[in-house]
Amino acid sequence: MTAQLRHMLRDDDVSHDEQLDILELGMRFRENRLFSRPFEGPQAVAVLFDKPSTRTRSSFSVGVAELGGYPLVIDKGGSQLGRGEPVADTARVLTRMTSAIVWRTFGQERVEEMARYATVPVVNALTDEFHPCQVLADFLTIAQHQGGVSELAGKTIVYLGDSANNMANSYLLAGATAGMHVHIAGPYGYLPEQSIVADAQAIAAKTGGSVLVTTDAKEAVRGADCVFTDTWVSMGEESQYATRSKPFWDYQVNDELMSLAADNALFQHCLPAYRGKEVTASVIDGPQSVVWDEAENRLHAQKALLTWLIAMQRDDTSLLDGTK
Repeated sequence: MTAQLRHMLRDDDVSHDEQLDILELGMRFRENRLFSRPFEGPQAVAVLFDKPSTRTRSSFSVGVAELGGYPLVIDKGGSQLGRGEPVADTARVLTRMTSAIVWRTFGQERVEEMARYATVPVVNALTDEFHPCQVLADFLTIAQHQGGVSELAGKTIVYLGDSANNMANSYLLAGATAGMHVHIAGPYGYLPEQSIVADAQAIAAKTGGSVLVTTDAKEAVRGADCVFTDTWVSMGEESQYATRSKPFWDYQVNDELMSLAADNALFQHCLPAYRGKEVTASVIDGPQSVVWDEAENRLHAQKALLTWLIAMQRDDTSLLDGTK
């Protein structure tokens, strides 16, 4: 392994084999939460929030601490970024004080600019375009319940609802990278951008996966191994719920729709969930739901990602086998 600075800004920043390595590492962290401690010292990891968060804040804060480090959590209102300081200037400062930078923000161009000026790994903890940390946790959850990481390739996953959002984009890219058959279903006007679909198709052609984008929810779900959805209204749009939700009711995940999936199909939701809207209570609180494992796996997947990125930068394989 040759030392190299790597970032996780969108899901296709890692190859098929690298994604598998990260997920296998996540499984090891599930078994032993203190398996590897690359930030022993403690070294600081900057965790920046421009948006509210429960799971991302908790999982990164706890995760960095369990990796032996100090989570330097900075909210928008408590940083000069929130007052208009250039991203490049913030990157130049934080990169001299921390071992990694994690950022939950708005436009994808912001994390990309941070990465251009940083000399430590930068992790996208959510942008308007992608949510790679969530999808790593989701795939770790499938592996946990359906045969392990080596069995991910060839599985069929489906995402339903607002398909013009960051979750649909990440499922397309990450699922194609894993060699999965990725089905995305939403109404006209709420489908992924063609450029993202084309990127996913190009990846799938190399990994043995496939991509289906459709407006037919039943077609998408039929035979699926895992069904995903997300809230129909993004942060800051809650007052528009009545209007925003109208196109999506045919994509509600309910018992009838789940009956079309494989017999052992899982249901996942990145949370927060609104029962009776994008998913019925009978599904999210039912036997096929693994949403609480999914939420926990944010911790394990993100620890694995940070450990892998640091191992790449330091050219230190001992971080990956638990000898450090």
